[in-house]
Amino acid sequence: MFKYVKAIVILILLVLGAQLVSGQVPADSSSIGIETVQAQGFATYEDFQSSPDFTAFIVNNLWILLSAFLVFIMHLGFASVESGMNASKNTVSVIYKNLFTLCAGLITYAIVGFSLMYPGDFNIIPGFLGFGGFGIGYDATSPADYLTSNYYESYTIWTDFLFQAMFAATAATIISGAVAGRIKMPSYMVYAAIIVTFAYPITGSWQWGGGWLSELGFHDFAGSTLVHAVGGAAALVGAWALGPRLGKYGPEGQVNDMPGHNFPLATIGVFLLWFGWFGFNGGSVLSADPAAISLVLVNTALAAAAGSLAAMATATFTVHKLDATQALNGVLAGLVGITAGADAVMPGQAIMIGALSGVLVVLAVIGIDKLKIDDPVSAIAVHLICGIWGTLAVGIWGEGKSFSAQLIGTTSIVAFTLVVSYIAVMIVKATLGLRSTEEVEVGGADAAYHGNAAYPDFAPATTSV
Repeated sequence: MFKYVKAIVILILLVLGAQLVSGQVPADSSSIGIETVQAQGFATYEDFQSSPDFTAFIVNNLWILLSAFLVFIMHLGFASVESGMNASKNTVSVIYKNLFTLCAGLITYAIVGFSLMYPGDFNIIPGFLGFGGFGIGYDATSPADYLTSNYYESYTIWTDFLFQAMFAATAATIISGAVAGRIKMPSYMVYAAIIVTFAYPITGSWQWGGGWLSELGFHDFAGSTLVHAVGGAAALVGAWALGPRLGKYGPEGQVNDMPGHNFPLATIGVFLLWFGWFGFNGGSVLSADPAAISLVLVNTALAAAAGSLAAMATATFTVHKLDATQALNGVLAGLVGITAGADAVMPGQAIMIGALSGVLVVLAVIGIDKLKIDDPVSAIAVHLICGIWGTLAVGIWGEGKSFSAQLIGTTSIVAFTLVVSYIAVMIVKATLGLRSTEEVEVGGADAAYHGNAAYPDFAPATTSV
């Protein structure tokens, strides 16, 4: 089994080595992406430093970098939520998967993903598929075109890449929690790598790369669909293909509760995600514009709060208890829901979007369980269902936005991701196999795959006479 892990590592090193040998491309800024603007005439970086625009550029660029750091912290949030919501015997495995996804996402996005998502011109299939060349795209012979407002008015190419790479890794890491407890580690690694390398950048290019959805008038500010529903759709296919954990569903169709082992850890994870989301949405303004950022951040906070309160109320009426897990899910649901339109609605509307997200997530968790699709962390309900809802909500409340464009956009992106995910998961199943053996599942992935335990000083209680 571990030969596959070695093969993956070797393949990444070979591709990276080939890239380093081949050098950086492209030759001109037109192939960087939609975010490139017309050159403003700065011949050198030194000319730009002496211009009156330089101070504002520093502030804008710094805000995007700080936002990238906040999105980076979200990966700790994901690891914490997923660990806490799963059995203790799988904790090391969950952390390992999250770390792999972040690292693999950064490398693959640097090699191909960035230039798939921002091809500049769609040179393969107009409006649908383009490729700007391997690598991030910096041309050392013309630094002023990449490190000044010649590239974009608010940031350098390096800042652009780092911020976008954090989003790419976020989309893929959503898969991890939904398949926890029963997927083979090498199979997860290959599946997640395919999604982050190809599926996410291609659909992202349709909107953020200036493709056909952008021309249609589709609006997804920070990725309710482009990030979250994409990750949720891939998680749905993975969870469906794997089947449920042992003992999750009874012979009469009953749903057996399999609570996570560490609720405080999951709570810490949710608060880390909420904190990081201020960078996720706030950074998507793509400048330090105080009016735009402050509105986006207020909408983000209010939607999260409304989502949690609505989930609390909905759980009370559906499962007849004060369900703290659903209260946490409601926070994330509100955040996912507002992400598409945080810049396009007012605070009262953000509260409505968040509240309806909180209702939806509780109902979706119940409905997904009835379909016998086992999702230990409710990733499908939070990210797929609420991501779709948040995108459609822009068409309802966003000024000047088209509901039909929103519907076409989210439907096409989710459909494409489902198809690619299905093909990917079937290939992985036919080659590596998907599901761990019953022995591994019962004993835990930590011992089987990692030879380690998250809590080595604790052991099952025994009774002696």
